[in-house]
Parts: sequence; structure tokens; C-alpha cells
Amino acid sequence: MDFLNEYRSKLRTPDEAVQVVKSGDWVDYTTNLGFPILLDAALARRKDELTDVKIRGNLCFGPIQTVECDPEREHFIYSSWHFSAYERKLCDKGLCNFIPMLFRQVVEYYRHFLTVNVAMMSVTPMDRHGYFNLSCATGVAKGILEKADIVILEVNERLPRILGGFEESIHISEVDYIVEGKHGPLYELPRSEPTREDIAIAESLISYIPSGATLQLGIGNMPNIIGDRLAKTDLKDLGMHTELCGDAYYTLYEAGKLTNMRKKNHRGKGVTGMVFGSAALYDWVDNNPGIMAAPLEYVNDPYIIGGIDNMISVNSCIAVDLYGQICAESVGQRHISGTGGQLDFLTGAVISRGGKSFICLASSYTDRKGKRRSNIVPHFTGDIITDPRSQTYFLATEYGIVNLVGRTTWERAEMIISIAHPDFRDDLIKAAEKQGIWIRSNKR
Repeated sequence: MDFLNEYRSKLRTPDEAVQVVKSGDWVDYTTNLGFPILLDAALARRKDELTDVKIRGNLCFGPIQTVECDPEREHFIYSSWHFSAYERKLCDKGLCNFIPMLFRQVVEYYRHFLTVNVAMMSVTPMDRHGYFNLSCATGVAKGILEKADIVILEVNERLPRILGGFEESIHISEVDYIVEGKHGPLYELPRSEPTREDIAIAESLISYIPSGATLQLGIGNMPNIIGDRLAKTDLKDLGMHTELCGDAYYTLYEAGKLTNMRKKNHRGKGVTGMVFGSAALYDWVDNNPGIMAAPLEYVNDPYIIGGIDNMISVNSCIAVDLYGQICAESVGQRHISGTGGQLDFLTGAVISRGGKSFICLASSYTDRKGKRRSNIVPHFTGDIITDPRSQTYFLATEYGIVNLVGRTTWERAEMIISIAHPDFRDDLIKAAEKQGIWIRSNKR
């Protein structure tokens, strides 16, 4: 078949392509490096022609021109499934709303409940078979594109082509319009220096990870620190099964630790739904037969996760209360990130034979006035609960690691207080007594 002629017939300039968007439409930008830079800018140029265009994104790194050109939100209303640092700042300004979700269910939300009038996303150039690769956004992209009334693809010549198990590509026959244009270097996720607390937590976690374990490492500083530390150990044949592939996995690969050779499913392949990090990471995943991209409804399925022996899940949170409830997405009512796949992997890793699920946090922080405050609180009063107490297992701070599985409320209080910052333990004991979750036999 002559795919090039079909390609040419669907080729438009960005300004021509976005003419299909009407006032009141739902528009989707998919996620991370799938963000359509040229199309977003072209849609922003139509601001005065449109009202009430509702746009959904997910971990978009910005700038988002449709948001920044319309601070009154009269023309474009942007919302995100999971905040990047950029989207968090937009939210602080009242320019972005959050959409609660579990990552494994996002595409099902679209299939069964949501409207997508126009979907726009960046993809790799078309191959000789007529396919565009969904690249770093594979985890959620295909299901969104399938639901859309109109599909517009923006060809980004810099995106890595990530091989997949299924739903990692879209065919020219499924596309309405294509745009081309020059793109700058791909966004690289900044890496900050680890804190003393981060290092202490990572070093404690290492002893729980055996050779042959399969790893899910969340977002933030902790994955990179764990990757750095594991790379210096004697562990062998580690595997990857994760919603997000970041630089920690590349570090482990370079050190000869990441082989995926002891996995029972997809042996020899690291499985992921999304990819973002450094330029070196993008180069590593490009056309790499050892990397497999797949939809998050598969990657994050707790029963798929649970079928992997020695599945180790490591994620971070903002605060925890004495009942073992975990907040990983807000500070009070200020939204920070999102549920993402934390609860998916928290559930799945515990089903795994030999599996463990860790939630990590520094025991305290220093506020803007220089006052130290505890990240372990008596009980939440307005913070968003990400993980219920019934699904909290290993909890780690710089003062140690405790396992809350099967523990009573008073045992949980004792164990959680034992890893709190020493300055706050007496006050937390008093709070536990007041809340009726402390008994006389508890250690003091």
C-alpha cells in the first residue's frame, strides 16, 4: 500500500489542523513527551475565536501556551491527571485543575465515560509500514486516541522509538491529520542533590532487595538514589516492571545489574508505560529490544504485578498519620502531584511471592520560617488520602523501616512513632493516647 500518499493527503500546518477545534470541545494532549508543542501553540493563536475549550493533560512539563495566553480561563480550561512541577505552579495560580484517578484505570475512564472531540499528541516519524510510535507516552496514549472523534499527530523527529508488546503505535489509517515542524531538544527531568534523609532511607532499603528482584521505582529523588546505591552492590539480574522508566534503570543497566533475566514474564525485557529523564535515558530506550512499552492498564494491573516473584515497589509520600494513612499528593488542600500508580503497585507488590512495597518519607521538614515540623501527624485534617491504612505495608524514614501488615491500631501507632523524628515522639504519644490508640504496655 502507498502509505506516503496517504500521509501527504493528511499533512497540514499546525494552524490548519487546529481549525477542527470548536468552542465547547474536549481536547486531549495525552502525557509527558507526547505533549504536542506545535499544535498547542497553534491552538493558543485561536484564543479569540474560541470559548470553553476543555483540555486534559498528564505530567506535561510546559510551557502550555493555551493556558498561559488565557489567565482568565475564558477560552481554555486545562486539567491534569497527575501534576508535574510546572502543572503544580499552574494550579497554585488557579490555572489548572486536578482529575483524581488510578493510573491502571485511566484509559477505561475514557472508554466508558469520557468524551474526546480532538486528541493531539507528538509521535515519532512514520515507519515504512505506516505506523507512528507512541514513544514515551505509550502507557495511556492509544486508548485516548481510539476514543477521539478526530486524531491529530505532531511528528517530533527527536522522540525515541520504544518497542512494545502492544498498543505502542498508531497506523496512518487511524489518523485524521498530521503536522510537522522543527522541535528543540527533548525535556530532561532535573535531578536535585539527595538529602541526608534520602540517603539514609535508600541505604536501609537496599538490605530488603535480593538478587533477581524486579523493581518499580516511583518519581522523585528516591529512585535515582536507590539506583545509584544498587549499582554499587553485589546484586545480580535485577528486573524492571514500572509505570515510569527513569534514569535509575539506566544507571543499573550501565552497572550490569539490570538484565531482566530472572523474570517469569517478558524474560529479558524491562517493562514500562512511560519514559522521561535524561538525554542518555532517551538514547538508551530508543529501538532497544530489551525495553518493552505497554499500556498502563496492563503494566499497573495488580494481578500482573502480583505474578512477578520478588516484586519490589518503592514510592514516596508527603505525610503519614498514626493510623497508617498515607498522603502522597497534597499538603493540606494544596495539590502537589497525584495518586498515579502508587496504589496500583502498593497492592500488586504484596500479592507477589517474596514481594514488598515501601512508602518512603523524611520524618520531618523545615518550614519557611526555619521551624522543624513533623511529617508524621496524629491524624489528617484536610490532606488528601492516597493510600488507605488497610494497604500500608512497609513504611520507611531515615530512622528505620516498619511493616504495618496485620498490626492493630495501637501497634501501628507504636511502630510509626518509632520512626518519627525524636523531637516529636513525646507529642505523638500524647496524641495517640488522646485518640485511643495507645496502651500502657506500649514501649516508651
